[in-house]
Amino acid sequence: MSRVARKTAVPLSDLIREYIRTSRLSAGLNTQRIFAAWDAASGAGRYTVRRFFRDGRLYITVDSSVVRSQLSFQRDSLLEKINALLAQDELFTRDGAPEGVVKELILK
Repeated sequence: MSRVARKTAVPLSDLIREYIRTSRLSAGLNTQRIFAAWDAASGAGRYTVRRFFRDGRLYITVDSSVVRSQLSFQRDSLLEKINALLAQDELFTRDGAPEGVVKELILK
């Protein structure tokens, strides 16, 4: 009879992160997590028409000029809230980015 070799136990969270990394799903998943952080931080998810993220810039198109004006005054605090939410998110993978992931918020 052959014996099965025992291996060290690995937490499931590490396995999920490794699967996301090896499957190259992290870019798309990170973008979706950034959009979810925007909705949570701003509270303007229902007014948001379009979202786009590239090179640390989050482009947001809002269908209300009043909401866009209010959000533009809160731009710095929104960036802090979004990055704080992403720092707490276990599914968000940081690839060598110790500082905030979203560096600029552009409202249209």
